[in-house]
Amino acid sequence: MIDARAVVAPEAQLAANVKVGPYSIIGPGVVIGPGTVIGPHAVVNGPTTIGADNQIFQFASIGDAPQDKKYRGEPTRLEIGDRNVFRESCTVNRGTTHDQGVTRIGSDNLFMAFSHVAHDCQVGDQTVFANCASLAGHVEVGDWVILGGLTAVHQFCKIGAHAFLGGGTILSRDVPPYVMVAGNPAVPHGVNAEGLKRRGFTEEQIRNVREAYRILYRSDLLLAAALERLAPLAQQQPEVRFFFDFIRGSQRSLVR
Repeated sequence: MIDARAVVAPEAQLAANVKVGPYSIIGPGVVIGPGTVIGPHAVVNGPTTIGADNQIFQFASIGDAPQDKKYRGEPTRLEIGDRNVFRESCTVNRGTTHDQGVTRIGSDNLFMAFSHVAHDCQVGDQTVFANCASLAGHVEVGDWVILGGLTAVHQFCKIGAHAFLGGGTILSRDVPPYVMVAGNPAVPHGVNAEGLKRRGFTEEQIRNVREAYRILYRSDLLLAAALERLAPLAQQQPEVRFFFDFIRGSQRSLVR
């Protein structure tokens, strides 16, 4: 299952049915789970743990050192879940000691060509990074988030679950769950209702989310007043509670 032209470090741990294409390099400290396919001309360096049934296409660079001038070669790591797809020329870096020391990617994500995940990022499940979408360091991305092509996210931003970032978005603030944003700088453009329908949200739940969005973005309220208005709804509606808790916990300020 390993092409004779590939270079695999003796210390690497590959499940029996892992496939490695020609001219790919698997470094020491790499652990790769069953069913994963590494295409030709890819590089995977460690410490990196990759789960089952992932696909890594040609020229991808997975698990190399962080692009951080403060990094001095300390042992940090990358953790990747299952069934992710990393298309051509994706780059994913390990963490730094200036954070948790680990970059984490969940499961069932699609990273299109030339997308980038920087050091110490935390990416959930079922996300889509379109071509050339890029995260700076320390970014958190929730489940089911979609980043349009050429999107750029500033370091330490948080993007809530089910959010949608249009192509070419330049993001320097937090995006609450369910919200669609676009532009440079990013501004809100409503609720990702179509995405919520596809994921099984009921019409009532979507109405509740729309009302929460209206209170935050369309009522001309200061943030504290909007949170006060949202609080009783959050007590009764779990989908609004999720929205409310994210806003209350934001430290970077919100896209508004």
